[in-house]
Amino acid sequence: MEQTVYLQLEDGTCLTGKHFGAPLKEDVIAEVVFTTAMTGYTETLTDPSYYGQMVVQTFPLIGNYGVNPKDFESKGIHMSAYITREWCPCPSNFRCQTDLDAFLKQQNVPGIYDLDTRYLTKLIRERGVMNGRLTSLRPDSAAVEDLKSWAITDAVAHVTCREPYQIPSPLPRHHVVLWDFGAKQNIIRKLHALNCDLTIVPASTTAARILSYSPDGIMLSNGPGNPKDNPAIISELSHLCKSGIPIFGICLGHQLLALANGADTEKLKYGHRGANQPVKDLLTGRDYITSQNHGYAVKNDSLPDNAILRFINLNDGTCEGVSYQDFPGFSVQFHPEACGGPHDSEFLFREFVALMERRA
Repeated sequence: MEQTVYLQLEDGTCLTGKHFGAPLKEDVIAEVVFTTAMTGYTETLTDPSYYGQMVVQTFPLIGNYGVNPKDFESKGIHMSAYITREWCPCPSNFRCQTDLDAFLKQQNVPGIYDLDTRYLTKLIRERGVMNGRLTSLRPDSAAVEDLKSWAITDAVAHVTCREPYQIPSPLPRHHVVLWDFGAKQNIIRKLHALNCDLTIVPASTTAARILSYSPDGIMLSNGPGNPKDNPAIISELSHLCKSGIPIFGICLGHQLLALANGADTEKLKYGHRGANQPVKDLLTGRDYITSQNHGYAVKNDSLPDNAILRFINLNDGTCEGVSYQDFPGFSVQFHPEACGGPHDSEFLFREFVALMERRA
């Protein structure tokens, strides 16, 4: 018999659905966000940037091609719970190794389906991102006070690697240190495909330690949470900006690089999450479709004199990328490695390689 479960939001809204995935042994509290991506749900599930969040899939049917570990963006699921209108119990694809329900059980992540995800998404768009509680018991209206005070803490520390490790290239051209704040595997794949030797280091690594590896370039990865919750990283990064070594930041890495140079960030009403976000390159006038997953943005009017606003979001005008004039660095809010998603902006990895070649 299917178990009835409840999703309670901090504004008092309560939605009813059915349980799937891992057993709901206790209430799950997390930030409720939505993604508009139609495919790539395996990559979404395994994206470390979703740590501390419940993710709503706006596309109504999820799981029809199953789950394949080769599509993972990390070793497992980092989100707290998964929300969909309908999931497919009988996936059909030659690469399929398991179904969505079994994968959630394996990863100890509960899910809720058969609820009105269209209504839930509209609610978040209108009222903004809210905390939510997934529970097997009909929630008390007084319990919303606990939701309002809940916050994601130590997000990066939960998803970074524990020790440095290396991924050598068979035809090495450059040595890149990847500062891991929750790095997606496709960032590693893209750099490796460009013949980069990689040294991946934890988020707690100091600037002096990073420089001791004698890198040709430094990559700042994506990751979860509020960028301002990482003052130690921001401080160390400000030292790296004076090293003359090319720096490329993606998503959280983009925000941290901006903060290290004196800019400010803000939380968006409901964020940008999906594989169809349009951005404009202000240097060339070209438009690109990008994959995005972020709830914070660099404030356009806070950029310092050494920074040039390069990319903007065509939906709301927010900052999507910055180039720096006093050191060889740039960053983007979107995901040029995009897996799954459009490949329009892959050229940015080649721009990073070009910076390293000019410095060599």
